[in-house]
Amino acid sequence: MVSPFPDGGCSAGPAVVGAGSVVKCGVLGPLGHVGSGIAYLATARRRQASDLATERQLATASARPWPRELEVEWTGAAGFRLACEGVVVWIDPYVTRLSFADYVRRRVIRASDAMIARHVDRADAILVGHTHFDHALDVPAIARRTGARVFGSASCASLMRLHGQGATVVEPNRDYEVGPFRFHFVPSTHSKLHLGMSVPSDGELTCEHLDELVPQAYRCGQVWGIAIEVAGTRLYHQGSADLLDDEIPDRDRGIDAFLCGIAGRRFTPRFLERVCARLSPSVIVPTHYDDFFQPLDAPAQMSFNVNLTGFADEAWALRVPVHALARRGAST
Repeated sequence: MVSPFPDGGCSAGPAVVGAGSVVKCGVLGPLGHVGSGIAYLATARRRQASDLATERQLATASARPWPRELEVEWTGAAGFRLACEGVVVWIDPYVTRLSFADYVRRRVIRASDAMIARHVDRADAILVGHTHFDHALDVPAIARRTGARVFGSASCASLMRLHGQGATVVEPNRDYEVGPFRFHFVPSTHSKLHLGMSVPSDGELTCEHLDELVPQAYRCGQVWGIAIEVAGTRLYHQGSADLLDDEIPDRDRGIDAFLCGIAGRRFTPRFLERVCARLSPSVIVPTHYDDFFQPLDAPAQMSFNVNLTGFADEAWALRVPVHALARRGAST
């Protein structure tokens, strides 16, 4: 989701992936986050170049921990397309990509039929981690086009009703199945992106008319981690960089791949250390670090102050390998 400083990262500059020495950055106060953002602006071009180089390096740094029959594609922001045995499941799909100017001006943006037709081939199910616009704006249009079943919070069901459609309001840790995919939703929480003080657009989505759906009206709703089992592989998706430690069940320990949203992690004390202690992932796949105000077909750019390079070093310090995926649709 959106914040003036979505990562709060280190002002010390980029690290070297796998260097074994990590700049220790505690969770800052509001003034510290402002200072970090200012420091980023002073070195933005170098930091962007470092993060893009890190992404390329991480794409070959470790093997993908899923079998050939399972397709895993990162679609930008926290979105993923998973396909196995002819069944396609999307997580938090967002292809319309409103501009930052649209966000600031609070313009009502409809889902782009053209972008959905270009990037969404089919969908049998859509899993929604929370209902901020960059996770949920396109869900009703994709479901209408494809007939996909939608799973998410009560806020997600409210959004679907606005569009004349239904959704399954999930229960914590209950198993659901679509084709070869088995999944359950784990109660979680959103990082406090407003300078570490509050969650943006918190609360439930309550709009009663489509003309009220400015970006800020896509309120967060209940936040979920999503655990998925398919083709002998266990994945865990966390769309925002916070967690409720005691809510992650023991059965989710020892996952094969952690699809980890990294924007906002510096607002969460010891986020990566805590979540890895609960999940014990074999590999981390970072997500939600691209600039999702840019068109999906444009060259990939990093979100403000996201510090992918620093994240890779944080994971290295925990001895967890990181594997990056090229964003679906990005031009070179």
